[in-house]
Amino acid sequence: MEIKPISGALGAEVSGIDLKEELSNSESADIHAAFLEHHVLFFRDQHLSPQQEIRFTRIFGEPDIYPFQKGLPEAPEVIEILKTETDERNFGGSWHSDTTYLETPALGSVLSALEVPEYGGDTLFANMALAYDALSDGMKQALEGLVGINSSDGPYRGGRQAVMAKLDGMKDTYQTEAKVYVSEHPVVRTHPETGRKAIYVNSSHTKRFKDMTEAESKPLIDFLCQHAVRPEFTCRFRWTPGALAVWDNRCTQHHALNDYAGKRRRMQRATIKGDRPF
Repeated sequence: MEIKPISGALGAEVSGIDLKEELSNSESADIHAAFLEHHVLFFRDQHLSPQQEIRFTRIFGEPDIYPFQKGLPEAPEVIEILKTETDERNFGGSWHSDTTYLETPALGSVLSALEVPEYGGDTLFANMALAYDALSDGMKQALEGLVGINSSDGPYRGGRQAVMAKLDGMKDTYQTEAKVYVSEHPVVRTHPETGRKAIYVNSSHTKRFKDMTEAESKPLIDFLCQHAVRPEFTCRFRWTPGALAVWDNRCTQHHALNDYAGKRRRMQRATIKGDRPF
């Protein structure tokens, strides 16, 4: 097994291993250590079944159910993400950290490519720990104790139901009866395994700060969101059929680019159960 960083900020590509096979304890330990070091790992040419993806997910934690979409019959913890040739919007097409609107947000996610366009549809990742480190001491002090209010209806006009109903590829799998989730989490999160601090605010879900109005909160939220995704904190992954990525939701954000109009992109994703941020 070989692990090669793909940027100076985060991300590494892992080769020389077949995830369809059951991994040894030492292989699993090496992958988990690389996950903590690089925050997002990429594997090529894996072509995993949903059940094999779930087995791989267990290296990092317990699989979880995504609250807004029906899972696959053979693996309820795995959802299909499909953008058809007629869809204009895509799933995950803004900077975000998964499920920050839940009391216990996802530890991470495993995403694998089933069908991808010959170009376009890349995913960007950003290192929130690196972004935090680059803040001034004065800003770090200002953020101490701040709590963000996160909502699952964040930027969606009419709610998620209205948005998902417009997606030909996913509207039939969306949980239309799902409620709106709202959570409170620290603006600066401490990673439970590494101890590093990271910005835990994103433009998709963070609506305001606790005990402040949205208007009062907006300037600082906007600054943090723009600062966090500066190019020097990011990496970019180009998908190929069978490629797989796993990212640490506790210290990263990601953005699925929507630059492949008229083309089809089909992925499958498993969610890793997390704990309450502190």
